[in-house]
Amino acid sequence: QVQLVESGGGLVQAGGSLRLSCAASGSILSINTMAWYRQAPGKERELVATITSGGSTNYADSMKGRFTISRDNAKNTVYLQMNSLKPEDTAVYYCNANVRYATNSIPKVRTYWGQGTQVTVSS
Repeated sequence: QVQLVESGGGLVQAGGSLRLSCAASGSILSINTMAWYRQAPGKERELVATITSGGSTNYADSMKGRFTISRDNAKNTVYLQMNSLKPEDTAVYYCNANVRYATNSIPKVRTYWGQGTQVTVSS
């Protein structure tokens, strides 16, 4: 089994910064694309950013220039540095990982989600 555990959320004033982390653990052989999503109250979950195993990144337009996704493959961890935060960034942030793992020595691929971490930006 594989688990994703997020940390780093909290309350911050507008214009401030936060850094989220998400660590994957378990019977991991490798991790392909990792990503961050967010879901604000009353809204659908939306993509924030993605990063491939080779380090290629992609961002939602509203996050470009303010958010930076990165990863440490040795630690199976993905990060999200969020700067110039706005009240509209308030949401639960979820990490997502496409993981190649082994069960009874049989390799499989599955996408996993973390439990989410709350980010609240006050005006």
